[in-house]
Amino acid sequence: MQPGYTCQRCLKSLTSVIGVSFTVRPLRPSAGVGFVTRRRYGQIGTKAPPFPAQQRRTVASVEAHSETSVPVAPGRTEDHRDRPQKLLLQPNDLFHSFSNSPAPGIRRRAAFMKSHAYCPHPDHRQTRLVLSPQDPEARKAERKSTQAPAFVNFECPDCGIPVYCTEDHWMDDYESHLEICDTLRQANEDDHDLHSGRYHSEFEYPGRQWEEILVNLTNWDTYLYTREFNAINEERNMRQATRLLTYPVTIGSVIHELSPYNIRTGGRLTVEGLKSLSALRYTLHPPPSGAGIDVKSLKLSSPPVRIFILGARAESSLPRDIWTQLEYIFPRCTFHLILIGPESMTNRDAEFPLPERTPANPFGGIVEDRVSSYTKITTFVEYYHTMHKANYFQPFDPYFDCFVLFHPGLGHPASVHEWEETLPQLLETKVPVICTGYTEWDMQRDKKWVEEKMAGEVDVLLEPGENKFRSLRWDLNDVDPGDLSCGNWGVWAFRGKRYEATMND
Repeated sequence: MQPGYTCQRCLKSLTSVIGVSFTVRPLRPSAGVGFVTRRRYGQIGTKAPPFPAQQRRTVASVEAHSETSVPVAPGRTEDHRDRPQKLLLQPNDLFHSFSNSPAPGIRRRAAFMKSHAYCPHPDHRQTRLVLSPQDPEARKAERKSTQAPAFVNFECPDCGIPVYCTEDHWMDDYESHLEICDTLRQANEDDHDLHSGRYHSEFEYPGRQWEEILVNLTNWDTYLYTREFNAINEERNMRQATRLLTYPVTIGSVIHELSPYNIRTGGRLTVEGLKSLSALRYTLHPPPSGAGIDVKSLKLSSPPVRIFILGARAESSLPRDIWTQLEYIFPRCTFHLILIGPESMTNRDAEFPLPERTPANPFGGIVEDRVSSYTKITTFVEYYHTMHKANYFQPFDPYFDCFVLFHPGLGHPASVHEWEETLPQLLETKVPVICTGYTEWDMQRDKKWVEEKMAGEVDVLLEPGENKFRSLRWDLNDVDPGDLSCGNWGVWAFRGKRYEATMND
């Protein structure tokens, strides 16, 4: 293999990377040398004639954040994003039935649904307890169903999801299915988009920016614009991006001093909520300290803000670039994210083997202290109430601590027993507890259970309502395809009641 034009230093680097020997030619100007101008958003303009396809091979990836001009000649390397990638699906060919999908992963999901999900037609007997008034299982009790439960096997031709056991049941119940058919089709295409093999530019995240640039937390559009994300012009790309960003931005939108939730009419923030969040915001938004990078300019800094994420599941496996977006909203603050839950390391054994429990690490915490200079993440595969009894995190400070529960299901019959012991301990700390839910009914059920369980000992900080930064993408439940949900649809917050001592004359 002989390169067209290169220098000794570049040749040595390339040889060490790809392990191929080269015959050296001296670097000299030529009429075939052009220039490529790289701009910030990836625009490329060239004055060189087109090169043969076999010479446009990518060896290394080079990114330039400012305008630079580099010579281009036959055999020159390109950026990975400039290389045409093999696409499994084209953007205009994303709709396929799950069983006949070109993506093997989606075909496996279809097989799982057909062996675990039951037909929702009212002629079948109930297979589980009715969880909400909108639950399709509620219709089965009304009509005194006689047929035995049957697994789904027929895929709707309009949405491509296996939803009924037979075509006859699908046709008979078509009016009910029509209410969610369009949303199911959208979820189908979004899933195929993730398997399409395209380059997902919406998953590129900006880094730290100037403190003078305030982040606008009014909605997704203003947040992405003021944080200088790459422009997202497609609705599908927007749904994919918000599916991940909803976790850190939901936390930031509640505790930030420019939060969209306030004590004005319709702002949903209560007076007690303003008291609790004001203490936390005092730490999150400190005044300039005048600290510098040299020894003489060093200043004392406050401890990191601890955010306890209880019952962690999918959020514990998020890419760490997602969690660092939280520190960019608060440029003068440091964070310690503590993920706690028995499922916090599910399917991640190959990534982080669980350490042994020792006297120095009694609960086997996995510490990631090099996520960034401002963020540290610790994961515990344990129930919180066990660690609370051991006084592992005490003392708690309302200026530095906050609890977050993503879709906890506090009042759900299947998970209520896991929170009965934890709830009194959370209220005992007197720090804010932020909760999210899949639906309005889901949040109201959780709030009702908390108020009944701890009657008179709870202060609501944020009234339940739709989350300004919910996920815009709808997700399928593989054991019940008709049960659509969107991550962090709603948000509310509470705290243990605080008592103030008064002086009697």
